Amino acid sequence: MLDTLDAAAVRRWCASGLAALKRHQGEIDQLNVYPVPDGDTGTNLVLTLTSAQQALAMDLDTLPDSGPTAHGHALRLMAQGALLGARGNSGVILSQILRGFADQVAGVPAVRGRELAAALRSGTAAAYTAVSRPVEGTVLTVVAAAAAAAEGADSDDLPTVAGVAARAAAEALARTPEQLPALARAGVVDAGGRGLCVLLDALVEVLTGERTARPAPTPRSARPAATVARETGSDEYAYEVQFLLDARAEAVAGLRRALDALGDSLVVVGDGREPEGTWNVHVHVNDVGAAVEAGVAAGRPYRISVTRFADQSESPSGPVVAGRAAVVVATGGGIADLFAAEGATVVPGNPSTGELLDAVRSTGAARVVVLPNDANTEAVASAAAREAHRYGIKVSVVPTRSPVQALAALAVRDGDRRFEDDVIAMAEAAGACRYAEVCHASREALTVAGPCRPGDVLALVEGEVHLIGTDLTDTCAAVVDRMLGGGGEMVTLLAGVDAPAGLTDAVRAHVARRWPFVEVHAYPGGQPFYPLLVGIE
Repeated sequence: MLDTLDAAAVRRWCASGLAALKRHQGEIDQLNVYPVPDGDTGTNLVLTLTSAQQALAMDLDTLPDSGPTAHGHALRLMAQGALLGARGNSGVILSQILRGFADQVAGVPAVRGRELAAALRSGTAAAYTAVSRPVEGTVLTVVAAAAAAAEGADSDDLPTVAGVAARAAAEALARTPEQLPALARAGVVDAGGRGLCVLLDALVEVLTGERTARPAPTPRSARPAATVARETGSDEYAYEVQFLLDARAEAVAGLRRALDALGDSLVVVGDGREPEGTWNVHVHVNDVGAAVEAGVAAGRPYRISVTRFADQSESPSGPVVAGRAAVVVATGGGIADLFAAEGATVVPGNPSTGELLDAVRSTGAARVVVLPNDANTEAVASAAAREAHRYGIKVSVVPTRSPVQALAALAVRDGDRRFEDDVIAMAEAAGACRYAEVCHASREALTVAGPCRPGDVLALVEGEVHLIGTDLTDTCAAVVDRMLGGGGEMVTLLAGVDAPAGLTDAVRAHVARRWPFVEVHAYPGGQPFYPLLVGIE
């Protein structure tokens, strides 16, 4: 039994909640009938909490010099990660519940029963504020019931208050069909509310060490045969638009009014930073362009996603088109063009799990290979691959660390081979391609090649600094020499967006003089930070 919610317990809650949502993901997806389904609620909640856990995992348990307590710091990381990775109406509302929770207890020395009740009340208020037109019988009702029961317990015993809140949430969830005719007609409870109940049960498990086996309540009326297939759209609005927005609060107020006039299911939530913060915007509309333009007028929108409800008419396990596809992560316009020319679906750099999953599904293929081109993205790609399995899509991740490795892998693709054999061949080709990156040092540091100062030219081979120079062209030529000294028949050069004119021509000429039997291919890569990327095969 835990008598306080400390930082370690917060981390366990996030991990346990994510695991529980994954167990119930399919069940929650099938409940998704109201509000207008904007994807799959279970999947959206899993992706949202995955982002929250990634935010916690990236933290090194270091507190800022001033600000929240350790548990408050962890809760705010969890809420911020959920906000930035939120998917769908349900995910955005959950991120705001977590934010309200964190704001309430970040500065208190210990989170016991009464503090938990206050945190749930704060999360409830934040959720209601975020929704332009609150509707009862949804997750809002469920979180409000949990908060009211926690306050009514009037106790400092944390496990007791958490248990009371979780039971009240489950009871409120069972009543949601009485409040929403759409739920009653479909014979289901609210999907977002069910997801919140799973999270509250996970909190009780963390505090008590005992798992609560609480199945979803069965409404009084059975689901009619005509509504067995999950609803997938709205008669009035055809598209879901969602994006992140960097903007001032006063501009967001105008954005709310503009989007409210365009559609429904509007949720706009922020991270609380002043004067300019990050906002997650979600709305259902018919005019996608007008919704995006409203975002541009308010600030800087990015990670824009548009979903047409008619495209979601298949069940999550529905058929996909036979065939294969490749999804590649690319940073740089030239690199993206190279991958597109190879027939790959290209995703911009540093994608979320949801963005990679969307790209995989958009291919329509039954078997997809993903090339992440970065060590950090590899974990995200693996998570997307696991999620894709429930859609009947087999995804294999080839652990490429550089675009030049991905080019080598794509070059050996053969649709006549078994998919598994083709993946092995691609992995072998990527592994046989040694890669290097040339950049300028941003600060003073001690590397394995010696000390460097700001502005020095660094040549990294397989992620380790091998050379430190003062002239960019000379250092690029030197690192190619060093790599070809270990053997190689072909050199690939990708020029960065800031590469000086003639850089690849100078390196190509150098190779022709020193290594006359080596083939050289040079392309404009357009990648930031690295004037040159090198691949040796």
